[in-house]
Amino acid sequence: MTQHDSPTLPAHRPEASKQAPEAPDDTSPSRTTRPWMPALLYTLGFLTVYLLAICTPWGQRAENALFHLGKQGGEEAWIYPLSGSDYGSTPLPPMELTAKPTLMAGLAVIVVLTLVRRCWRQGCAALGVVILATGGKEVFKSTVPRPDLVGAPENLLDQGFPSGHTAIPAALTLAAVLVVSPRIRPYVATAGVLWLACIAAATATMGGHRPSEVLGATLLACACYGLATWLLPPEAAPGATRIPRPLPVIALTLALAVALVSGARNDTLTRSLVSAATAFICAALVWYAAVGRPARRTRPALD
Repeated sequence: MTQHDSPTLPAHRPEASKQAPEAPDDTSPSRTTRPWMPALLYTLGFLTVYLLAICTPWGQRAENALFHLGKQGGEEAWIYPLSGSDYGSTPLPPMELTAKPTLMAGLAVIVVLTLVRRCWRQGCAALGVVILATGGKEVFKSTVPRPDLVGAPENLLDQGFPSGHTAIPAALTLAAVLVVSPRIRPYVATAGVLWLACIAAATATMGGHRPSEVLGATLLACACYGLATWLLPPEAAPGATRIPRPLPVIALTLALAVALVSGARNDTLTRSLVSAATAFICAALVWYAAVGRPARRTRPALD
């Protein structure tokens, strides 16, 4: 009897016949958390900057020393012709007398975007960010004194913490990302951080505010934004933002360039670099708060 070899059958592999289900790509609000930690960290950062820079002798000496580098006033700053301090010049918003008109115009734009997109909760949160940041700045400056711990000259005793001129672009940028479409949110944030880098560097280098006052205003705006996003209901809270891969590098590189140019002075390199570094940190903080923090999952998706 002739034996025929039986045809070879493929081995049965359960893992080959049953494909593992793909992990669901679900970024719905019900599967994401609204972390409260950023708001707390920004608030602690704001208080830490105030305590170290204003409530300690060495902090006051370090910042007061910057005013003695170069000439008094902002005439030696490259951005001086755009500051509004020069007679007949047009100030770059929100510097000099353009602060309130810039704030009002920004609030009007937020209201219009809210009405057009019908994002009522996000619009209210955006208005809250601006009102809390700018109003909180006024309350803090009027109620918390600046102690004189080092016998500083009288012209350095005014309480300027936090900087109002810096709070406006920071707050308006963070408010805008709440009401615009998620598709253009990264680009709105990019434009906002460039504006902030310019104003923060110019304010510091021209002597209107110390670096701590500029940084404090940015941290205050970020804390208000973190609080607003935490209080929003899950379906209205901003989720993870899809960002083109090169955009963060491009945005922060441009912010650094803007900060260097806006903070440059003809008479002192140290003061120029300190102002530029402070402005760049402010821009990075707002960028990270607006689009740089991804949403976090609470639990795996269930069928």
